[in-house]
Formats: sequence, structure tokens, C-alpha cells
Amino acid sequence: MAISVAGGVRPGKIIEIEHRLYQQLILGKQQASPTLLDDLDIELEADAHKLEVEREAILARLMKQIQAKEVFDAVSLQLHETVNNAIEHQLASPALVLAKADINESQILLLELLLAKNLDATRLRPLINNLSWLCRDLTNMVNSPSFRARRPQSSDVRVTDIKLVMNFIGIENLRSIIPYFFLRNWLPSANAKLLWTTRKLWRYSIVSGIAANTLAQLHNTDSALVYSSALLNQLGTSVVLSLSARLFDHTWGTWIREASLCRDKEVHDAVIATEFPAKAVYEQVLNHGHKLNWQLLELLKFETSPLTLLLKELDQTLTYRELSPQAAIVARANCYAKVVLLEEMRQIDPQERRLMFDYYELTEQEVLRLKAQNYRRLDLL
Repeated sequence: MAISVAGGVRPGKIIEIEHRLYQQLILGKQQASPTLLDDLDIELEADAHKLEVEREAILARLMKQIQAKEVFDAVSLQLHETVNNAIEHQLASPALVLAKADINESQILLLELLLAKNLDATRLRPLINNLSWLCRDLTNMVNSPSFRARRPQSSDVRVTDIKLVMNFIGIENLRSIIPYFFLRNWLPSANAKLLWTTRKLWRYSIVSGIAANTLAQLHNTDSALVYSSALLNQLGTSVVLSLSARLFDHTWGTWIREASLCRDKEVHDAVIATEFPAKAVYEQVLNHGHKLNWQLLELLKFETSPLTLLLKELDQTLTYRELSPQAAIVARANCYAKVVLLEEMRQIDPQERRLMFDYYELTEQEVLRLKAQNYRRLDLL
């Protein structure tokens, strides 16, 4: 007779499947579907391709020379050790991480205000105004061709005033739009080495957010909280990736310049050919990602925020059955998103899929409702 794993201490197999997703997100070589670009910088794709071609060409040339290969191994090892030590030093202190991360009190306050039962535009507007990138994203959205088609013909002019932008969007719609833009802003950007990782992590986050919103509506619970929490559940991972990418780029660039000044072509080529230490960063994501979700919010003095408490509960609760109803919805949404992405990557079999759904107690009704959603793009309005 089969023994159910539902809800108890996570079995090793469940942990292995969940870690497998992050292996594919960070270490996997699959490229994200072109339909998932979602306004990400297309020029970055060309840069990533160019960098990979250059790296492979140099590496191929190095492999032909045993001495150069020895230089490459030594330089690459030393570069990775230098970068990994710097990453570990930063991640050892959440305060150091916060100082380097693009997260501040105004952003979290805005997210918290969006959880209120009755939204107050006069409180939201100044916080939005203080975030130039958010004003830009919201303004571009309202002035996009697809959005203009929804507007009255008499208002078919470019809108720049943030008050008018908010009026066109609708204050209730800000509950879904602003957390969406926040996560996109926090994801690693302008880094060719993490292009595909960023796109896959973005895809995972969107599927989680849609699934959480769907389950919240099905169970008549607070959709704003579970939706925002599902998106913020990747905050720590995004911060670790961004921090690691910046430290690698800084060290990599410094070593390139020093090798050029010394006119040491072998060292220069070895540095150029050294890849981003994805495996070490993947381990750091597992060690720090979920803890940073709530630690960063606590450092910003939001210890009692519903977002902080829910993210902390998800990280520290040992068994699924001990989760509160809202945290359980986020956990089920994350479970479903993991299964969806692993299926797309052909990295999970039907038995493992059933095991995941069994542990997180996804009902047949929930699975049917989740299957009916479109996960290719978040319908913001």
C-alpha cells in the first residue's frame, strides 16, 4: 500500500525535485522562449550570443595549446575563488546585501499600502512619483498601442502626468501591476551572462503569481497578499543573482584591464574565457534566497508587515500542514509553477508530478482551475 507524503516533513524526493528547478533556472543551458521577452532589452540577447561565441572561440584556441590550457585552468580557478569569496562575504551580512540591493523603504511601503482594503490614491501617488523607473514603466504602459486601444478616442494623446496615468489604469489594477513591475526591476538586468537565467526566473515568478491569484479567488481569500507574496518569494534569489553578477563583472573587468596593461595575452584570453560561476551561485541561492526574502524587509523596519510575516513563515515552517491558509496557497502556487516549468524543460516525470501535488495537497478542482489559466503573459488589466 502506498504511503501518502501529504503535508508532513518534506521528503528528500520533494526537496530534490524543487532544487532541480533552480538547477535548471541557474545552471540550465536552455534558452527561454522568444514569447517570454516581455519588453526585456532585446539588444542584451545579441550581446549574450556575441559573448558566448567569443568565449567559445577563445576557449577552442586555448584547448589547442597545453600550456595555455594550464594558464586558463589556473587563472579561471583563481578568478572564481576571488569572486566566490567576495560573494560569501557580502551574503554573510543581510545588511551588506541590502546596502547593495535596489530595495528601499518607499518601495516596501508602497507594496504594503496596496494590500489595504480601500486604496488611497493620495498616499500612493507621492510614493510612485519618487520612483522614476516605476513612473516610466506605468507611463509607457498607458501610452502603448495596446493600452491606447482601451482609452476613449478623445484621450488618444500621450499621457505624462502620473495622476492621469493612475486614473487611466484604475487604482484597483495597481494591486497587480505595481508588484509585477517591482519584481521585474529587481531581477538581474543589463547582464548578458544571466540573460537566460533572468528570463526563466521571470517566467517562474509570473506562473507563481498567476497561480496564487487563481487559488486565492477560488478560495475567496485575500488575493492581493498572496499574489504579492508569490512574486516576492523570488526577491532573495533575484538579489543573490544580481549581487553575484555585479561582483563577477567587477572582478572580471579589473583582471582584463590588468592583463591588457601587462600585455599578457594568455592571461587576458584566460579571463575572457572564464564563465560566470553559476554552480557556486546556485548553492548561494539555496542557502540564502528564501531567508533574504524576509530578512531584507525586516532590515527596512517592516517586521510586522503581512508580506514579511508570510515570507518568513514560508521559509521557517518545517511542514506544509503547519502553514497558515494564505501561506499554504502561496506554497501550492509555487509547487504548481515548479511543475509547469520542469515539464516545459522535460525534467520531471508523471510520478514525480503526482508526488509534488500529493505533498502540497493540490485538489483535483484546484488543478483543473490552474490548468485553465494562460501562463504565457500576466493579464495586468
